[in-house]
Amino acid sequence: MNVSDDLYQEIILDHSRSPRHYGCPLNHTHCAAGRNPLCGDEYQVYLTLDEDGVIRDASFEGAGCAISKASTSLMLEQLIGKHHEQARALFETFHDMVTNPGGDHDTKVLGKLAAFSGIWKFPSRVKCAILCWHAVRNALDGKTTASTE
Repeated sequence: MNVSDDLYQEIILDHSRSPRHYGCPLNHTHCAAGRNPLCGDEYQVYLTLDEDGVIRDASFEGAGCAISKASTSLMLEQLIGKHHEQARALFETFHDMVTNPGGDHDTKVLGKLAAFSGIWKFPSRVKCAILCWHAVRNALDGKTTASTE
């Protein structure tokens, strides 16, 4: 394992143990539930968009494995302050990174989310990493549920 792998592992462990933006907000404009029946991950994501379509706040609650919890925590940190179209583009970039090992992924755009760059080696864990991403995308589309199936 190299220094980069160690750093990435620490980022995932940190966000799994101490997730950011955890809890149900009093007010939100969009929400969706995400469920991964294979491993039992279940989350609810909440988004607050302003009139211009910018994500002003985001949070989640629920339970799941370390990968799904860390991915959700890191995702929400990245999405707050972004326009919903930027959030959709980040979804595509992240999804491509975790499913396409040969892709050229801009780590500047991904930031700490690059910690998941090697997850493609574990196909069953990819669903854990992208569960709440699908929930956010569905919430933005006005849908209330998302599943990895």
